[in-house]
Amino acid sequence: MYQLSINNMSPEAFLKEYWQKKPLLIKGGFKDFQDPLSAEELAGLAMEDSIESRLITNHDENWLAHHGPFENFDKLTETNSTLLVQAVDHWHPPAAELLEPFRFIPNWRIDDLMISYSTPKGGVGPHLDQYDVFIIQGEGKRHWRVGMPDASLKQFTKDKALLQVEQFEAIIDDILEPGDILYIPPGCPHEGYAVENALNYSVGFRAPDQKDLISSFADHIIDEEAGKNRYSDADLSIRASIGEINFDDKRKIQAMLTGLIENDTLYSQWLGTYLSQPKHDMDLAPLDDALVAEFLEDEVEPHDTVIRSGGVRAVYQITDTHILLSVNGENYTLPKNTLEQVKLLTDSTAFSFEQVKPALISLEFKQTLTTLINDGLFYIEAWS
Repeated sequence: MYQLSINNMSPEAFLKEYWQKKPLLIKGGFKDFQDPLSAEELAGLAMEDSIESRLITNHDENWLAHHGPFENFDKLTETNSTLLVQAVDHWHPPAAELLEPFRFIPNWRIDDLMISYSTPKGGVGPHLDQYDVFIIQGEGKRHWRVGMPDASLKQFTKDKALLQVEQFEAIIDDILEPGDILYIPPGCPHEGYAVENALNYSVGFRAPDQKDLISSFADHIIDEEAGKNRYSDADLSIRASIGEINFDDKRKIQAMLTGLIENDTLYSQWLGTYLSQPKHDMDLAPLDDALVAEFLEDEVEPHDTVIRSGGVRAVYQITDTHILLSVNGENYTLPKNTLEQVKLLTDSTAFSFEQVKPALISLEFKQTLTTLINDGLFYIEAWS
């Protein structure tokens, strides 16, 4: 397990002083850092159809982006090239462990682990991201420059898949070595180029915008066949102008829209599915011989370990009457007296079966846990 040290700061101090405020170079954030995978293993993942990958080259300032899956790596040249693989935590359990030290941030905010391999002078150019990211230096060294947000910076496209930004004034200008970590808030311009063959691990965070939220909520309303109340105006009176949409008209229509969001059941159901939905494919292994909830305690030994599969997103909400557990876009309604066991499902990546046994008196919890195991979202590792 990786132990994170943030320049001798507590997580609380980091959140107060740096989170979404200013970038931070964390020297030796992981002591004696060991890469969880090799460049060859990363290349192997980039050959898979289900895994999103890119290869970016910048020879003579001619930037090109090539999209996987790759059959060969002829374009991964000895200099000026970078291979990037998205959501590696979904497919490689040892790499997924790199996310754990950053789980002082709520689960729903953590997105995925992107890993890149660069040859000397390889990178993706100066650019902006609209989300927080921790970049961990693995094998090799990389030169990074990071600036503060500047609305006057112009963005442009070097390749249709590469949006870059003009040169900027850096407040961090340093070479990262294995175990060093760079925190970059949204909107901070940054660029990094490998000094030598280098592996980098990027822990990215979700930051949905209003457009995405409204679009998803509208889809949920349609799926649930909600929102069927129609506009009415029994108090209508003669107006001086029939062309005007007056204040009362606007207020009534606005109330119809906000009424949907204020419907706590509808809103909570949507929020759980939306925030727990993974963006990328996953390496799940549903059971061939499905467990039966009634016999779950006969099939699993108390000391067996229940493990959450890599990339599985699990969150919960507490309502007036129940707990709403959301796992990978599916909602499960559970009684409030199972809260401690629900927290195991969402807050821990592994726990003993014995720890959840107190909640098995609840048929809803027992059926939910059985379903999660049968679908491969959680799996059992026998105790030995």
